[in-house]
Amino acid sequence: MAISNVVESRPQPALDAPSEGPLRELWKSLKRDRLAMTGIVVLFLLMVAALAGKALTEWTQILDPATVRLTDKFRPPMARAATEDLAVASRPPLGRYWLGTDELGRDVLARMLQGSFVSLSIGFIAVGISIVIGITLGGVAGFYGDLKFGPVSVDGLLMRFTDVMLCFPTFFLILTVVALLPPSIYNIMIVIGLTSWMGTARFVRSEFFSLKEQDFVVAAKALGLPERRIIFRHMMPNALAPVLVSASIGVASAILTESALSFLGFGVQPPYATWGNILSDGKDFIFDAPWLFFIPGLSILVVVLAFNLVGEGLREALDPRLRRGLR
Repeated sequence: MAISNVVESRPQPALDAPSEGPLRELWKSLKRDRLAMTGIVVLFLLMVAALAGKALTEWTQILDPATVRLTDKFRPPMARAATEDLAVASRPPLGRYWLGTDELGRDVLARMLQGSFVSLSIGFIAVGISIVIGITLGGVAGFYGDLKFGPVSVDGLLMRFTDVMLCFPTFFLILTVVALLPPSIYNIMIVIGLTSWMGTARFVRSEFFSLKEQDFVVAAKALGLPERRIIFRHMMPNALAPVLVSASIGVASAILTESALSFLGFGVQPPYATWGNILSDGKDFIFDAPWLFFIPGLSILVVVLAFNLVGEGLREALDPRLRRGLR
């Protein structure tokens, strides 16, 4: 009887806690990385500023980045309007030019807010185009790479095409194509997207080659599952980790490329304001009105650095070998 009581009073082993989902684990890893969290906060503030700029400059027109006020040209940051009898639509917010004015008296704050939305739109859409192309070509090369058309395999054909694209200096290729096309914000997005997919394609190809030998893919093939389901349900989700890292850094590269094109006069044309053409307009007045040069230049620096920090944080959070160092 005593023995049975001891057995019954023995504590039962606790059940294992349910494992956290991949998104929760990713977020916990990112929270431990201070630099990545700093980048996330900066990008969140940038997106808020971009949406506020869209609402204030186009939807409600509280701020007008194209209004010319020659009496208020070259006003420094935090300066009041030179004249108080401006029309209501032409007055700066709260009567001050928070970031100063340019050589035509246009409000730099309004132009920077509009430029933030334009630059972010170009970055995300261009990277979206490049990711779609890269995933498609990389997936085909990795899954159907053994198929041959005569002496050439599918993988060899696609990768040699990728190598040819990598041989061209990307920026000069973009500059040449943009110079031949009519200036348009949509042409900028498409051209940047069509010339920046090569890294994504090589990432996805290498992931597919390694995943093809995994047991779950071999079992799915043995069960007779259709290839489309194997690719999109089993292989693609496991191959997207390096793509996310590449995309975060790619947005920064796209914003930097657009800024460089606009600085050279081949980017987005007026009346749209972008950080690149604001910087280009301010280069002639670097000593007379230094805020016209330093404000957009510093904004580009901070945003590109934030995207790179987030990309590095994602790389460490998604790689199990590097994740141990964050614990």
